[in-house]
Amino acid sequence: MTRYLISFLPWIAYAFVATSDDWRKGALVGLGIATVVIWRDRKSGKNWDEMVIETSAFVFFAGIAWLSYAQPDSDLVRYGPALVDAWLALTAWGSLLIRRPFTLGIARKLVPEKVARTEAFYRTNAVITQVWGLAFAAAAVVLAFIIHADAHATTPMIVVKVASFVIPVLFTIRYPKAVAERRAHQTA
Repeated sequence: MTRYLISFLPWIAYAFVATSDDWRKGALVGLGIATVVIWRDRKSGKNWDEMVIETSAFVFFAGIAWLSYAQPDSDLVRYGPALVDAWLALTAWGSLLIRRPFTLGIARKLVPEKVARTEAFYRTNAVITQVWGLAFAAAAVVLAFIIHADAHATTPMIVVKVASFVIPVLFTIRYPKAVAERRAHQTA
């Protein structure tokens, strides 16, 4: 699970820094952390499929950093928290569309090669990625409504952000175990 926390570190840092309405600094911090995480991971031998969220963070924060200087008064500023989750939802759904669930690369490192090559392993990761995608999409919509109603409603935004991360994390931990137990009962 530590790996997931490291993967989401640029997003978490952005959320803390940008919450103070300083999206420029938030974007630069997110971009800097994404760059360091990618560099460190590549140096340690990680494959690109293990760094989908980190690479997505790099692209997102490079774009947001550029936008923050090109159009500093953009209306998108106030919707930053919703944009983050919308981008992450697109990342999750896009990875499913190309049949490379973003959880797959990380999960492959946690199981024997024989297991990682199975269709059941792929399906399990596709379901996990769908849950992440749904959580991100739901958070984007809810955050957009909250921001539209009150751009400074920090507490509800934090609750949504935490829930949209914790729920998929818990699912990611529990679902593979449930699948393994179900398979064990079917073969017994």
